[in-house]
Amino acid sequence: MTYSSELALALLLIIPLIAAILIPLVRKSQNLREAVTLIAAFALLGNVIYLVQLVAGGARPELHLGTFAGKFDIKFVLEPLGAVFAAIASSLWILNTLFAIGYMRGNKEKNQTRFYAFVAIAIAGAMGIAASGNLITLFVFYEALTLSTFPLVTHKGDEKAKRGGTIYALILMGTSLGLLLPAIIAVQVIAGTTDFMVGGVFPAGTSTLAVSVLLFLFAFGIGKAALMPVHPWLPNAMVAPTPVSALLHAVAVVKAGVFSILKVVTYTFGPALAAGSSMSTILSWVAAISIVLASIIAMRQDNLKKRLAYSTVSQLSYITLGAMLATGFALVGGALQIIMHAWGKITLFMCAGAIYTVAHRTEISKLNGLGRTMPFVFGAFLVGSLSIIGVPPMGGSWPKFFLMYGALDSGKAIILAALIVSSVLNVIYLVPIAIRGFMRPPDNPEDDEHIAEVRKKHRWVIIPPVLTATGALILFFFAGNMTDFIKPMLPGGVM
Repeated sequence: MTYSSELALALLLIIPLIAAILIPLVRKSQNLREAVTLIAAFALLGNVIYLVQLVAGGARPELHLGTFAGKFDIKFVLEPLGAVFAAIASSLWILNTLFAIGYMRGNKEKNQTRFYAFVAIAIAGAMGIAASGNLITLFVFYEALTLSTFPLVTHKGDEKAKRGGTIYALILMGTSLGLLLPAIIAVQVIAGTTDFMVGGVFPAGTSTLAVSVLLFLFAFGIGKAALMPVHPWLPNAMVAPTPVSALLHAVAVVKAGVFSILKVVTYTFGPALAAGSSMSTILSWVAAISIVLASIIAMRQDNLKKRLAYSTVSQLSYITLGAMLATGFALVGGALQIIMHAWGKITLFMCAGAIYTVAHRTEISKLNGLGRTMPFVFGAFLVGSLSIIGVPPMGGSWPKFFLMYGALDSGKAIILAALIVSSVLNVIYLVPIAIRGFMRPPDNPEDDEHIAEVRKKHRWVIIPPVLTATGALILFFFAGNMTDFIKPMLPGGVM
């Protein structure tokens, strides 16, 4: 069999699913189990790179997976936005696996085989979403991703984990079945297709009321985007082990949500139709309020993972805001935010996991002086924080620039206030964590020597966040290449 675009698309699912089958078969050997995971992750990345090169050359690889009810197709069509999401998920699967090896072993977590197997299944779900050629396909893999990550959220099996998992499942399944699925059916009825097309699928003369209602249903039906008030599943999911939190926030779940919103606005509604809807203005304000309010809530959290979780709610709303502003600059800014936030936020969660593994501390108030014995971890945390804030030369500065320009371009200059206030709040709730670690004297100086010794045994929770922090810096210098790659998703490829 020759290596073709159709085979490459099929391998997006086949590679992680084969890993999910093999991992339980080799469960008696930790090293072999984790080797299978890493080999699959590298193979998937290589396959994605091949597809990205095809898309960059103007191709749109397509694979028909099946038809049901006579006219509904399950198919893959990879375009620039999907290729970006696939590249993020496949590359960060490698680094998250390296971190997970250090974390799961270092904390003697139970059910590690189940963890790695369901992560692989979740990656397959993310790949299906990335390559979805229509709304039906996206919905199928969206639900598969929810179901495959539920065992990860409830990994610890205690009452707290079960409660967090219940909230996770109820919100995500409730919004998708109650809002997203009816919206997809309505698109089929109105447009006669659920295919993704540049410029949108709705016929001329489509009722503005119908467009507004559908925008509302998609915005809140895609619960993984965590737009307030359907966000509580995200902080409640922090009961999971930190590698799961990193997966949820950077690699798969929340990125699948905001990717879906951006894709629906761009390829189902079309930027012009979305921007002309009064609902887009309302949802722009909902996103702006979510950006600021979630940041305020984050400031009040002493638990490090919860602070980062509310930070994610805020940062995801940047992407929803870009989708609802629906100008070329805003949409590209939203796409760039998916990339930059992934690398910045996975860094912060890995650092939180490293701190827990080495020092067994979860509260920010107990991190005084810890940066002196864990300088690489706190240094990586500072770099990740600066990227989330949007300080040049960090990758996270570009999305904010594009979104601010997009707000001006859309005639909603007042939205700039939310972006500026959010950046200030980001500084307030992120930077002091690194300052506390480096500048304040330790609460228990006698612990320093012990922590330094423990740190030497857990290098695999320290190396990955250093690598992702480096990535958050390097990406700044490739924003132009990424922008050129993403622009064809816009009608005429013009911002």
